[in-house]
Amino acid sequence: MELVRSGDNKVTIKPEGRIDVVNSQTLKQELLNLFNEGINEIIIDFSKITSIDSSGLGKLLLFQKKLKERGGELSIVNVTNDYIQNMFKMIHLNKVIKIENM
Repeated sequence: MELVRSGDNKVTIKPEGRIDVVNSQTLKQELLNLFNEGINEIIIDFSKITSIDSSGLGKLLLFQKKLKERGGELSIVNVTNDYIQNMFKMIHLNKVIKIENM
């Protein structure tokens, strides 16, 4: 999982492959580390994500809430997988998390 820092308070995370029950804890830990570091804007680049399950979605929603409570924001960019795009639209994730380039 690649991290790209831009500015003092903005980080882009670039995970690869699947975000599922097996590895969503790794994503959660990375998000928690950034949150504890004081990062208020976290962008997750989905360009190399092939699938996401409910445990992965839960981690995203948890951190969106945590960041929003302190004036920050979690956003998702580059959702290129059709299955993921359709799932996000179906569950109206864009009403809770900012999703760009979909």
